[in-house]
Amino acid sequence: KLLTAATSFLLVHSINAFVTPSFTAKPSTNLRSSSSALDAYKKVFVAGGSKGVGRSIIDKLLADGSEVVALLSEIGAIDGVTAIKGDAFEYKSIEGAMDGCDAAISTLGAGQTADDGKRVDYEGNSNVIEAAGILGVTRMVLVTSIGCGSSKDAAPPSVFETLKEVLAAKTKAENVLIKYYTNMNWTIVRPGGLKTEPMTGTAILTEDNLAIGSIHREDVADLVVKALNSGNTERKVLSAIDLGISSAANAGEKTVEEFVMA
Repeated sequence: KLLTAATSFLLVHSINAFVTPSFTAKPSTNLRSSSSALDAYKKVFVAGGSKGVGRSIIDKLLADGSEVVALLSEIGAIDGVTAIKGDAFEYKSIEGAMDGCDAAISTLGAGQTADDGKRVDYEGNSNVIEAAGILGVTRMVLVTSIGCGSSKDAAPPSVFETLKEVLAAKTKAENVLIKYYTNMNWTIVRPGGLKTEPMTGTAILTEDNLAIGSIHREDVADLVVKALNSGNTERKVLSAIDLGISSAANAGEKTVEEFVMA
Protein backbone atom coordinates (compact mmCIF):
# COMPACT_ATOMS: atom_id res chain seq x y z
CA LYS A 1 0.00 0.00 0.00
CA LEU A 2 1.09 3.59 -0.44
CA LEU A 3 1.18 6.48 1.96
CA THR A 4 -1.99 8.53 2.10
CA ALA A 5 -2.37 11.24 -0.53
CA ALA A 6 -1.93 13.94 2.07
CA THR A 7 1.29 12.43 3.41
CA SER A 8 2.62 11.85 -0.11
CA PHE A 9 1.97 15.49 -0.94
CA LEU A 10 3.83 16.54 2.19
CA LEU A 11 6.79 14.29 1.37
CA VAL A 12 7.16 15.65 -2.15
CA HIS A 13 6.97 19.26 -1.09
CA SER A 14 9.20 18.75 1.94
CA ILE A 15 11.89 17.22 -0.26
CA ASN A 16 11.61 20.09 -2.72
CA ALA A 17 12.02 22.47 0.20
CA PHE A 18 15.72 21.61 0.49
CA VAL A 19 17.51 24.94 0.24
CA THR A 20 20.90 25.84 -1.15
CA PRO A 21 22.84 28.20 1.17
CA SER A 22 24.74 29.90 -1.63
CA PHE A 23 27.09 27.00 -2.33
CA THR A 24 29.92 27.41 -4.82
CA ALA A 25 31.53 24.46 -6.59
CA LYS A 26 35.25 23.96 -6.20
CA PRO A 27 37.09 21.60 -8.58
CA SER A 28 38.19 18.42 -6.82
CA THR A 29 41.76 17.27 -6.47
CA ASN A 30 40.49 13.73 -5.94
CA LEU A 31 41.62 12.30 -9.27
CA ARG A 32 42.83 8.73 -9.19
CA SER A 33 42.96 6.22 -11.97
CA SER A 34 41.31 2.80 -11.64
CA SER A 35 41.76 -0.20 -13.86
CA SER A 36 38.30 -1.39 -12.79
CA ALA A 37 36.47 1.44 -14.52
CA LEU A 38 34.54 0.20 -17.53
CA ASP A 39 33.25 2.08 -20.54
CA ALA A 40 29.85 0.55 -19.80
CA TYR A 41 28.54 -2.53 -18.08
CA LYS A 42 27.06 -5.02 -20.51
CA LYS A 43 23.92 -6.05 -18.63
CA VAL A 44 22.50 -3.91 -15.84
CA PHE A 45 19.67 -4.71 -13.45
CA VAL A 46 17.50 -1.75 -12.42
CA ALA A 47 15.06 -1.84 -9.49
CA GLY A 48 12.57 1.00 -9.35
CA GLY A 49 12.57 1.76 -13.06
CA SER A 50 8.85 2.33 -13.60
CA LYS A 51 9.11 6.11 -13.40
CA GLY A 52 11.12 9.06 -12.13
CA VAL A 53 14.87 8.69 -11.62
CA GLY A 54 14.78 4.95 -12.32
CA ARG A 55 13.06 5.41 -15.67
CA SER A 56 15.58 8.05 -16.71
CA ILE A 57 18.42 5.74 -15.66
CA ILE A 58 17.08 3.07 -18.01
CA ASP A 59 17.03 5.53 -20.91
CA LYS A 60 20.63 6.57 -20.26
CA LEU A 61 21.86 2.98 -19.90
CA LEU A 62 20.26 2.10 -23.22
CA ALA A 63 21.88 5.14 -24.83
CA ASP A 64 25.25 3.88 -23.55
CA GLY A 65 24.66 0.53 -25.21
CA SER A 66 23.97 -1.52 -22.07
CA GLU A 67 21.40 -4.28 -21.96
CA VAL A 68 18.85 -3.50 -19.25
CA VAL A 69 16.76 -5.81 -17.08
CA ALA A 70 14.14 -3.92 -15.08
CA LEU A 71 12.05 -5.21 -12.19
CA LEU A 72 8.68 -3.47 -12.47
CA SER A 73 5.59 -3.63 -10.29
CA GLU A 74 3.48 -3.18 -13.42
CA ILE A 75 4.64 -4.26 -16.85
CA GLY A 76 4.70 -1.49 -19.42
CA ALA A 77 6.26 -1.27 -22.85
CA ILE A 78 9.85 -0.05 -22.64
CA ASP A 79 11.65 -0.50 -25.92
CA GLY A 80 14.92 -2.39 -25.64
CA VAL A 81 14.36 -3.45 -22.01
CA THR A 82 13.76 -6.89 -20.54
CA ALA A 83 10.90 -5.96 -18.22
CA ILE A 84 10.09 -8.46 -15.49
CA LYS A 85 7.03 -8.05 -13.31
CA GLY A 86 7.87 -8.65 -9.68
CA ASP A 87 7.54 -7.48 -6.10
CA ALA A 88 10.60 -5.89 -4.52
CA PHE A 89 9.41 -7.17 -1.13
CA GLU A 90 9.88 -10.73 -2.43
CA TYR A 91 13.53 -11.73 -2.53
CA LYS A 92 13.07 -14.45 -5.16
CA SER A 93 11.53 -11.96 -7.59
CA ILE A 94 14.68 -9.86 -7.45
CA GLU A 95 17.13 -12.75 -7.55
CA GLY A 96 15.43 -14.28 -10.59
CA ALA A 97 15.40 -10.99 -12.46
CA MET A 98 19.01 -10.08 -11.59
CA ASP A 99 20.53 -13.44 -12.50
CA GLY A 100 22.99 -12.97 -15.39
CA CYS A 101 23.56 -9.24 -14.86
CA ASP A 102 26.99 -7.77 -14.16
CA ALA A 103 25.84 -4.61 -12.36
CA ALA A 104 22.81 -3.43 -10.38
CA ILE A 105 21.18 -0.09 -9.64
CA SER A 106 18.40 0.44 -7.11
CA THR A 107 16.21 3.52 -6.82
CA LEU A 108 13.52 1.83 -4.73
CA GLY A 109 11.63 4.16 -2.44
CA ALA A 110 8.77 6.63 -2.90
CA GLY A 111 7.28 5.75 0.49
CA GLN A 112 5.92 2.36 -0.62
CA THR A 113 5.08 0.02 2.26
CA ALA A 114 3.93 -3.58 2.56
CA ASP A 115 0.77 -4.64 4.40
CA ASP A 116 2.84 -5.28 7.54
CA GLY A 117 4.22 -1.73 7.48
CA LYS A 118 7.68 -2.65 6.16
CA ARG A 119 9.18 -0.05 3.84
CA VAL A 120 10.57 -0.82 0.41
CA ASP A 121 13.27 1.77 1.16
CA TYR A 122 14.87 -0.86 3.41
CA GLU A 123 13.25 -4.21 2.65
CA GLY A 124 13.35 -3.87 -1.13
CA ASN A 125 16.82 -2.36 -1.26
CA SER A 126 18.09 -5.00 1.17
CA ASN A 127 16.75 -7.70 -1.14
CA VAL A 128 18.55 -6.14 -4.09
CA ILE A 129 21.82 -5.96 -2.12
CA GLU A 130 21.49 -9.55 -0.91
CA ALA A 131 20.73 -10.87 -4.39
CA ALA A 132 23.72 -9.03 -5.82
CA GLY A 133 25.96 -10.59 -3.18
CA ILE A 134 24.65 -14.12 -3.70
CA LEU A 135 24.76 -13.92 -7.50
CA GLY A 136 28.22 -12.39 -7.59
CA VAL A 137 27.09 -9.08 -9.03
CA THR A 138 29.94 -7.08 -7.55
CA ARG A 139 29.07 -3.60 -8.88
CA MET A 140 26.11 -1.77 -7.39
CA VAL A 141 24.81 1.77 -7.14
CA LEU A 142 22.23 2.52 -4.44
CA VAL A 143 20.25 5.75 -4.74
CA THR A 144 18.97 7.07 -1.40
CA SER A 145 18.64 10.69 -0.24
CA ILE A 146 20.42 13.58 1.42
CA GLY A 147 19.46 13.29 5.07
CA CYS A 148 20.55 9.65 5.30
CA GLY A 149 23.43 8.49 7.46
CA SER A 150 26.34 10.91 7.58
CA SER A 151 24.32 13.58 5.75
CA LYS A 152 21.64 13.80 8.46
CA ASP A 153 22.71 17.29 9.51
CA ALA A 154 22.46 18.58 5.92
CA ALA A 155 18.67 18.31 5.83
CA PRO A 156 16.67 21.18 7.33
CA PRO A 157 15.13 20.04 10.66
CA SER A 158 11.57 20.36 9.39
CA VAL A 159 12.33 18.22 6.34
CA PHE A 160 14.16 15.61 8.38
CA GLU A 161 11.28 15.40 10.85
CA THR A 162 8.76 14.87 8.05
CA LEU A 163 10.87 12.22 6.32
CA LYS A 164 12.56 10.63 9.33
CA GLU A 165 10.97 7.18 8.90
CA VAL A 166 11.79 7.06 5.19
CA LEU A 167 15.33 8.33 5.79
CA ALA A 168 15.83 5.82 8.61
CA ALA A 169 14.80 2.96 6.31
CA LYS A 170 17.12 4.17 3.54
CA THR A 171 19.96 4.54 6.06
CA LYS A 172 19.49 0.92 7.15
CA ALA A 173 19.86 -0.17 3.52
CA GLU A 174 23.00 1.92 3.16
CA ASN A 175 24.47 0.30 6.25
CA VAL A 176 23.80 -3.20 4.93
CA LEU A 177 25.69 -2.36 1.75
CA ILE A 178 28.61 -0.67 3.51
CA LYS A 179 29.08 -3.02 6.47
CA TYR A 180 28.31 -6.47 5.14
CA TYR A 181 29.18 -6.50 1.43
CA THR A 182 32.87 -5.74 1.72
CA ASN A 183 33.71 -7.57 -1.50
CA MET A 184 31.26 -5.49 -3.53
CA ASN A 185 32.28 -2.37 -5.45
CA TRP A 186 29.41 -0.18 -4.34
CA THR A 187 28.49 3.48 -4.69
CA ILE A 188 25.79 5.35 -2.78
CA VAL A 189 24.28 8.44 -4.40
CA ARG A 190 22.19 10.75 -2.19
CA PRO A 191 20.19 13.28 -4.23
CA GLY A 192 18.85 16.50 -2.75
CA GLY A 193 15.31 17.78 -3.34
CA LEU A 194 14.00 16.24 -6.55
CA LYS A 195 12.37 18.23 -9.34
CA THR A 196 10.78 16.93 -12.53
CA GLU A 197 12.20 19.28 -15.15
CA PRO A 198 14.55 18.90 -18.13
CA MET A 199 18.18 18.02 -17.42
CA THR A 200 20.44 21.02 -16.82
CA GLY A 201 23.78 19.26 -17.11
CA THR A 202 25.20 21.36 -14.27
CA ALA A 203 24.53 18.99 -11.36
CA ILE A 204 27.47 17.62 -9.40
CA LEU A 205 28.46 14.87 -7.00
CA THR A 206 30.28 15.78 -3.80
CA GLU A 207 31.66 14.00 -0.73
CA ASP A 208 30.59 16.97 1.41
CA ASN A 209 28.07 15.54 3.88
CA LEU A 210 26.64 18.99 4.60
CA ALA A 211 25.90 19.87 0.97
CA ILE A 212 22.20 20.55 0.37
CA GLY A 213 20.15 21.70 -2.58
CA SER A 214 17.79 20.63 -5.33
CA ILE A 215 18.38 18.57 -8.46
CA HIS A 216 16.35 17.48 -11.47
CA ARG A 217 15.56 13.79 -11.76
CA GLU A 218 17.18 13.50 -15.20
CA ASP A 219 20.40 14.96 -13.79
CA VAL A 220 20.37 12.41 -10.98
CA ALA A 221 20.04 9.64 -13.56
CA ASP A 222 22.91 11.07 -15.59
CA LEU A 223 25.18 11.21 -12.54
CA VAL A 224 24.19 7.69 -11.42
CA VAL A 225 25.07 6.13 -14.78
CA LYS A 226 28.35 8.04 -14.92
CA ALA A 227 29.12 6.92 -11.37
CA LEU A 228 28.34 3.32 -12.28
CA ASN A 229 31.05 3.35 -14.94
CA SER A 230 33.64 5.31 -12.97
CA GLY A 231 36.33 3.53 -10.98
CA ASN A 232 36.72 6.65 -8.84
CA THR A 233 33.28 6.22 -7.29
CA GLU A 234 33.77 2.71 -5.95
CA ARG A 235 33.09 2.54 -2.17
CA LYS A 236 32.08 6.20 -2.12
CA VAL A 237 29.06 7.91 -0.55
CA LEU A 238 28.21 10.97 -2.64
CA SER A 239 25.59 13.71 -2.47
CA ALA A 240 24.02 14.96 -5.70
CA ILE A 241 22.93 18.59 -6.03
CA ASP A 242 22.67 21.26 -8.71
CA LEU A 243 24.30 24.52 -7.67
CA GLY A 244 22.68 26.25 -10.63
CA ILE A 245 19.16 25.87 -9.27
CA SER A 246 18.18 29.02 -7.41
CA SER A 247 16.97 28.83 -3.83
CA ALA A 248 14.35 30.87 -2.00
CA ALA A 249 16.71 31.25 0.95
CA ASN A 250 20.44 31.86 1.31
CA ALA A 251 22.13 31.26 4.64
CA GLY A 252 25.64 32.39 3.86
CA GLU A 253 28.27 31.12 1.47
CA LYS A 254 29.91 27.72 1.43
CA THR A 255 32.24 26.16 -1.10
CA VAL A 256 31.41 22.61 -2.17
CA GLU A 257 34.16 20.47 -3.61
CA GLU A 258 32.94 18.64 -6.69
CA PHE A 259 33.81 14.96 -6.89
CA VAL A 260 35.32 14.46 -10.33
CA MET A 261 34.68 11.12 -12.02
CA ALA A 262 37.46 9.73 -14.18
